Amino acid sequence: MKRLQSLFFIPLFLFFLSLIASCSHENVNSNSGDARLQVALTDAPFPYVKEVWIDVQQIEILEDGHDPLILNGTHPGLYNLFDLTQGKDTLLADATIPPGKISQIRLILGDNNYLVTLDGTKIPLKTPSAQESGLKVQIHQDVAGGILYRLTLDFDAGKSINKAGNSGQYLLKPVLRILSLEPSGGNIEGVVMPGSIRTAVYAIAGPDTVASTFTDTTSGGYLIRDVPANTYSLSFVPSDTTYQVAAKTAVVTLGQVTVVDTVTLQH
Repeated sequence: MKRLQSLFFIPLFLFFLSLIASCSHENVNSNSGDARLQVALTDAPFPYVKEVWIDVQQIEILEDGHDPLILNGTHPGLYNLFDLTQGKDTLLADATIPPGKISQIRLILGDNNYLVTLDGTKIPLKTPSAQESGLKVQIHQDVAGGILYRLTLDFDAGKSINKAGNSGQYLLKPVLRILSLEPSGGNIEGVVMPGSIRTAVYAIAGPDTVASTFTDTTSGGYLIRDVPANTYSLSFVPSDTTYQVAAKTAVVTLGQVTVVDTVTLQH
C-alpha cells in the first residue's frame, strides 16, 4: 500500500471537452441555428498505478434560463484513462444544444470507478457526490449557433483521489478547472441559384481543398462548417453540365459566420 501514498504527487488527468457546431461538413439541411456539444476524454500518464477506470454514465449542461440538459449521443461506460495517453482521446458525447450562455457542465459517474496498482490490486474509488449530482464545472460562456468551440478541462488527480481515514477506502472527489474555451474555426454559408440544381461547393486554400458540401435542392443554400480562419477560393460545380462553374472568395474569421453573396449559375 506504500505505493498509494504517492498518489498525491501524480501528474494531471486531462479532460478535453469540445463544444461543436458540427463535427463534419454536412449539407445545409441541418439546423444551423443550433450548436453541437462533443465531449472527448484524454489523460496524461503517471507512475505507481497501472489503471484508472472511470464509470461515465451521463453528461449534462446548464444554460441560463433553461433546465439542465442531458446530452443525447452520450456513450456511457467504463473508460481506462491509461488507454488515453500520448495525445489519444475518446468521444464521450456528441449532442445538439441550443445557442446561449452555458453556465455549468456536469459529468455524472456510476459506482464502478476503481484503480489498479502495479502489483494488480484493484481498489474501488467511492464517488457519492459524482453519482448524485455530477462533477460540476462552472463555465459562464456564450456559445453561438453554428460555431465550433473547444472547451478543455483539467482533472487534477493528485487532489482528487483521497484516502478515507483508516477505513482502507479511497474517495474520488474530482477537482476540475477550465484550461481554455475557444472557437476553433468559422463557417461559410450562402445560396446558389437556380436552387433546383444540386451544386458542389469547394473551399480551396492554395493547392488544397479544405472542405466541401452540396447545395440544398429546395433552397439552393449551402453551409460549410468549422473551417480554419483563412481566405478561401470557393468553386461552385453544378451537376447540370449545361451550366458553367462559378467562383467566389470568402474570408473566414475565427468564431464567425461568413455569408457569401448569392451565386447565379450561367449557361
